[in-house]
Amino acid sequence: MSRVSSGDQQIQGKTARRSSAQTREHVLDVAHQLFYWQGIRATGVDRVAAEAAVAPTTLYRLFASKDDLVAAYVRRADRLYRQWFDTAAAAAGDSPRDQILAVFDAPPSRCQQVQPEQCRGCPFLMALTEYPSATHPAHQHAAATKGWVRRRFGDLCAQLAQTAPIGDPGELADHLALVMEGVYASVQALGDTGPAQRARSLIERLLSPPPPAPAP
Repeated sequence: MSRVSSGDQQIQGKTARRSSAQTREHVLDVAHQLFYWQGIRATGVDRVAAEAAVAPTTLYRLFASKDDLVAAYVRRADRLYRQWFDTAAAAAGDSPRDQILAVFDAPPSRCQQVQPEQCRGCPFLMALTEYPSATHPAHQHAAATKGWVRRRFGDLCAQLAQTAPIGDPGELADHLALVMEGVYASVQALGDTGPAQRARSLIERLLSPPPPAPAP
C-alpha cells in the first residue's frame, strides 16, 4: 500500500486532500480488512494508522480510542450488511418466499467477493467473541445486528403466512436465523462448497407447506 501524508490521497499522480469524512471512511475500510482477517484484539491502532497511511494523531482525532474505532467498525459492517440483505431480498421481487430464498443464495458468493480463497465467517460473531461483555459498544452493536436479522426474517415470515400455510411464522423465523448462522460458520470451516451449499435446499424444505394431518 502506497504511503501518503495524513489526510491525503493520490489522484492521477497528484496528491489531494481528503475531507475528514473521506479520511474516516478510508480508515474504517482499512480497519475492516485488518480486524476481519487478522483479529480485532490482535490489531493495534498503530497498525491501522500505518496501513491507512495516516498519522496516529489524525486517527485519534477521528476516533477517541481503539474501543471507539472498533465500535465504528462494527456499526459500518452493520450498515453494509443491512444494505446487502435488503438489496438481495428486494431483487427477488415481491414474493416473501422468493426474498427469503434470495438471501440464502447470497452468503457464500458474498464471501467469495470478499476473498476467493476463504471466508473467516461472520464479523459480528467474531466481535461478540472478542468482546464478550454485554456492556461493550462493539458487543452491543453486533448483538443489535443479529436482532435485526431475526426481525427481518420475522417480517418476511409474517408476510408469507398471509398467503401460505406455513404453521408458526415465529418458529420459522427462528429456524431461518439459525440456518443463516450455520451458513457462515460452515463456510468459515469447510468453504462455500461444503455444507453451506445445501442451505437453499434446506430453506426450501422449511418453506414447504406442512403435510396434511392424517385422517382420524
